[in-house]
Amino acid sequence: MQYATEENLTDLALERWEACHSPRLREIMQSLVKHLHSFVHEVDLKEDEWLTAMNWLAETGQLSSEKRHEFILLSDVLGISMLVDAINHRFPTGATPSTVMGPFHIEGSPELPMGTDLAEGIAGEPCYVVGAIRDLDGKPIAGAKLDVWQADADGMYESQLGLEEPFLRAIFRTGPDGKYLLRTIAPPGYSIPMDGTVGDLMRATDISHYRPAHIHFYITAPGYQPLITHLFKKGARYIDSDVVFGVKNDLIAKVEQRIDPTMPDGKPAAAPWHLMTYDFRMKPGQGNAPKPMMAVTEDA
Repeated sequence: MQYATEENLTDLALERWEACHSPRLREIMQSLVKHLHSFVHEVDLKEDEWLTAMNWLAETGQLSSEKRHEFILLSDVLGISMLVDAINHRFPTGATPSTVMGPFHIEGSPELPMGTDLAEGIAGEPCYVVGAIRDLDGKPIAGAKLDVWQADADGMYESQLGLEEPFLRAIFRTGPDGKYLLRTIAPPGYSIPMDGTVGDLMRATDISHYRPAHIHFYITAPGYQPLITHLFKKGARYIDSDVVFGVKNDLIAKVEQRIDPTMPDGKPAAAPWHLMTYDFRMKPGQGNAPKPMMAVTEDA
């Protein structure tokens, strides 16, 4: 039997992980062992640094809940989430690109009639998002499910506000014409949560911890690839320095400030309002959407 030394420990660990039942798990774990051992050698990791890292990871796990996933936030700021997204969603030209889900998606948002005010009673400037869900040939997709969520005017989600009920999130479905009309508030740019372990890490750098103004969408329809994406406000602050690398040119939408007396849902306007227009194009196929490990996931 060989006992572990600095020189042979990596080889011994790789040999031990040959015992995985699944070939794919074996491939992943052996590669992980190889790269982690190489990292420890490369940075000459000290014992106190190792212990700090273990405690930091433990605290990161303790922060995670059904409404907040701190590990996904960590993945986001390291660029890993967007790299996984890019590898797994190589959509054809013309299809709306995907981006990160973020740490604040939850299952079970209320399903509301199209046009319902998502932000009823919530402070903020009125904003309408209108358009259609179409296939790559431009044909409307009926019955598409839009799972929508966003931060409030102060850049906060319900888990950060201590709320139990769903907040600024809902599910809508398109009719035969594939069109959608959402009434909400103008999305803000905001900081990712800085009250946790990822925030502690970011404060040790000069990296901007802000995201540009955006609204989250998770769109599904029978016969089409699920689409997890954002719409970003054109010209928004931080559009060129998104902390989670989520901005893509095709996801930037023009937002107009309007003074029309009547809003898109036919209601009278008491003050200026915003209009964002965007048509989503979906790729055919069944595909598999990521399922949060806990009913959650950046901010992102």
